[in-house]
Amino acid sequence: MSIIFIGGGNMATALVGGLLARGTPAASIGVVEPLHEARARLSERYGVACFGSTAEAEPLGDIVVLAVKPQQAREACRALHPHVGDRAVLSVAAGIRIADISRWVGGTTRIARCMPNTPALIGAGISGVYARAEVDAAARGQIQAILEAVGKVVWVAEEALLDPVTAVSASGPAYVFYFIEALEQAAAELGLPATVGHALAIETVRGAAELAARSDEPIATLRSRVTSKGGTTERALASMQADGVKEAIVRALHAANRRAHELGDEFGKDD
Repeated sequence: MSIIFIGGGNMATALVGGLLARGTPAASIGVVEPLHEARARLSERYGVACFGSTAEAEPLGDIVVLAVKPQQAREACRALHPHVGDRAVLSVAAGIRIADISRWVGGTTRIARCMPNTPALIGAGISGVYARAEVDAAARGQIQAILEAVGKVVWVAEEALLDPVTAVSASGPAYVFYFIEALEQAAAELGLPATVGHALAIETVRGAAELAARSDEPIATLRSRVTSKGGTTERALASMQADGVKEAIVRALHAANRRAHELGDEFGKDD
């Protein structure tokens, strides 16, 4: 499998590093990146071929990975138009819908779209993926292998479901960081040194997530096991329930889902 990345930013860098770590030869990976400094960094760090334009990268790989910022997607796709042929395209450009990508690259329908999250930067991410029916089993397998280089992969049956994926997992790390901030603040207010509060917050979240990942039991069951009747956890959860914390979180994800849909409308417009 040969791969060409259009864009050499953080997500492309994470994917390139993950692929190389899993044994993909550097010679089978190319990156199109207009910034000279970024090209030099990628070439020196990973030994992959870097190009200043899509035309320079000909012939393109088996899979083209569109890894640009949403506001750059239209221009990048139009530059790709004369070169894409019948290659499969995987887009990691947030919010850019397949119909818009197809229009900009000249009508190809062999397009898949994914929504990764930032833990991919350390190989601990998860990506939601949708592919058009025209993306065959071989190309789907290649896409799966590319994304598994930075974490887990889940497939969804409709492109519209990538908006909820965005709300839950792509935005999700920020919600977790927000919760960690609250734990650290409370720890400080209760008299713990900042370094201690930070360690307690980080390791508690890390350990709880790992426990949940290893368990076959419902999350509610795991929560109930920590919640002794009349104890400290019960008192804390009762306070959260009284404040409507769970309902507020659910409302927030609905808001994120709506915004994901809006961004698709905004980024998909032509001049």
